[in-house]
Amino acid sequence: MNPITSLISSLEFLEALGFEYIPRIDIQSLNPKNSLLMSLREEIGDCQRCKLSRTRKTIVFGEGNPDSQLLFIGEAPGEEEDKQGRPFVGEAGELLTRLIEKMGFKRQDLFIANIVKCRPPDNREPEEDEIMACLGFLKKQIEIIKPSVIMTLGGVATRSLLFLEDQKKKKGGITQWRGKIYYYQDIPVVPTFHPAYLLRNPKDKKLTWQDAQLVLKLLKRNKAL
Repeated sequence: MNPITSLISSLEFLEALGFEYIPRIDIQSLNPKNSLLMSLREEIGDCQRCKLSRTRKTIVFGEGNPDSQLLFIGEAPGEEEDKQGRPFVGEAGELLTRLIEKMGFKRQDLFIANIVKCRPPDNREPEEDEIMACLGFLKKQIEIIKPSVIMTLGGVATRSLLFLEDQKKKKGGITQWRGKIYYYQDIPVVPTFHPAYLLRNPKDKKLTWQDAQLVLKLLKRNKAL
């Protein structure tokens, strides 16, 4: 039994014996990954590293369970995300949440992040210099979380994580990348359509579900489920 679990068990035993005051333990606060993520957020600070800082309202760091075995990576915050400081909370976020639940998870079980942490003006795609200014922070998040599987949402997220330095593959698109397994530092990566695309093209939801089933198979193979 690890020390944290042992401590919690001891406190619960004392409570069962009738002690009137037993301090409550927030397990997540004891997780060293949380401290590392908090330090990373402090490192980002009030970021001015690219021109997106001029128009954004909020830095959207990402959220979820630092012990998540599945990491979702999107493109960039949209208008609602920029207001709330949370990833995928608009209409596309609701669709992502439904996918997560269909896969058998709760949203809070997983971790959700974006390639860039500030909203591009008018929801345009982030430009390469903006991606390069921000990508290192996402890579540090991956290093801290250590997911068993990554699911990239859309062409920008997939290209940015996997193919920025591969000029041949970089020219491809999500329709040719999805349905396959790639690797980022030995972590399986399954690309699929961005939820915003699925809102416009609902017929492709079945393809996204195929990709989600591939993710579930990988998680089982890695004994993460």
